[in-house]
Amino acid sequence: MELIPVIDLMGGAVVHARRGARDAYRPIATPLAAGAAPQDVVDGLLALGAFRTLYIADLDAITGRGGHDATLRMLVERHPSLALWVDAGEASPAALARRMRHGPGRPVIGSESLRDTGAAQAALASGAGLLSLDYGPEGPRGPSELHADAGLWPDAVIVMTLARVGAGQGPDLERLAAILARAEGRRVYAAGGVRDAGDLHRLAELGVAGVLLASALHDGRLSRADIAAFMG
Repeated sequence: MELIPVIDLMGGAVVHARRGARDAYRPIATPLAAGAAPQDVVDGLLALGAFRTLYIADLDAITGRGGHDATLRMLVERHPSLALWVDAGEASPAALARRMRHGPGRPVIGSESLRDTGAAQAALASGAGLLSLDYGPEGPRGPSELHADAGLWPDAVIVMTLARVGAGQGPDLERLAAILARAEGRRVYAAGGVRDAGDLHRLAELGVAGVLLASALHDGRLSRADIAAFMG
């Protein structure tokens, strides 16, 4: 099971994501870095373990207020062996193809960015991106058919439970189990709610391919030893 750290970018800084309430996000305060500059936070995360992948939510790009591609290019230059998964709110085939060709990073297609099933099918047709099935406090975000029909899913699917992000409530095991039961061999990644190594063990037993992590890395609930045990 792969462990994948997450950073959320807004206004040039890494912000502390909590429950998907983006208007309330503020620059992160973490013992892993002196401030909220992306390069410093990423350096701090990589000091915890030899992570192979970094998930980046470009919140300004998702909300149509610019983006952080220059920052992402800097991260690629600084850490050339680190794969970037980038949710920049891109949903059109042209935008997805552009990121696949030129980067930075591999695109994540968030269901919340898709207006209908046709848009979802067009976005996923190339097989270039990963799909994030987004769930807010109100339930599934994006086309209902996309959530219901596993035949529309690509080989890698992230289950993003926004209401659990930064909330310390534990992962949504029930939803993950239901999606795994329909995934037909696809790689399923869990996002939101991991508190400690116990949660990682439960997710591994469930059969997820990987876990997206943020708060538990910054507040020390996952130690270097915990991370090494799963990485190695």
